[in-house]
Amino acid sequence: MRISIVIVTHNRIPALCELLESIVKQSIKPYEVIIVNDAGERIDSVQSLYSDLPIKVIDLAENVKHVKARNIGVKEATGDVIMLSDDDDFFTPCHMERMANAMKAADLVYSDAEIVSFKMKDETRIPISRRLFAYALDLEEMRRFSTYIPSGSMYKRSLHREIGYFDPGVHHYWDWDFFLRTAASFQVKRVPVASVIYAFSNQGDNQSSNLSKKRQYYLNILSEKHQLGSLPVKNFFVLLDESELRKRQAVSEIVWDGKPVISRFSNVTF
Repeated sequence: MRISIVIVTHNRIPALCELLESIVKQSIKPYEVIIVNDAGERIDSVQSLYSDLPIKVIDLAENVKHVKARNIGVKEATGDVIMLSDDDDFFTPCHMERMANAMKAADLVYSDAEIVSFKMKDETRIPISRRLFAYALDLEEMRRFSTYIPSGSMYKRSLHREIGYFDPGVHHYWDWDFFLRTAASFQVKRVPVASVIYAFSNQGDNQSSNLSKKRQYYLNILSEKHQLGSLPVKNFFVLLDESELRKRQAVSEIVWDGKPVISRFSNVTF
């Protein structure tokens, strides 16, 4: 199985290097690592630091935002399977092998995660809080609130021939839309292991009225596209504490030791 990892990045070199460090330490290796630099600072030095990975950098002259940038990356992929990742997340060492095994019985697989808040120290992110994100896969419930985390998920590249690419028209909800389109025609599977370390902070959550209006606008587009009914925008952490979502909480294996990833960048100054 040839795995193409597609990463979109924009001015987050320390975090990107931690992600690449976690990929180096995987028990199986990727076929290619495609990094789409969405008009951020140059990352040639990062590619040199991780020359042992089959990295291809696509430098965009214009900032096209994360959805279009991902589409550029997956269109460049040549592997049988695509694994997605945000540039500020990372994986525990056996994540790719575990997901590749799960792909034998599915078209798209995703794992549980730990939601982690970090502080920066000497070009290394230090974890300051962690929370398990693990929910049973119920396709009807996924229409009410998506618990699909795209980072670390794998799917057959051929899916794009059948359902198209990621939809920039739903912007913030591109991953929910992609999941629903995939699940409508293909086999999806949740892997009950929290092997994705997902960077997310409740501080400065940007819940301004302006942002809420934008999110509601895109959420309405998603809802109309999939006939989801009324879906109000809510703070992510508030949603996690609602009784309806708590009922979906599931058992998951915790595999992260809680330690920061010490990247090659943290010991080098350019």
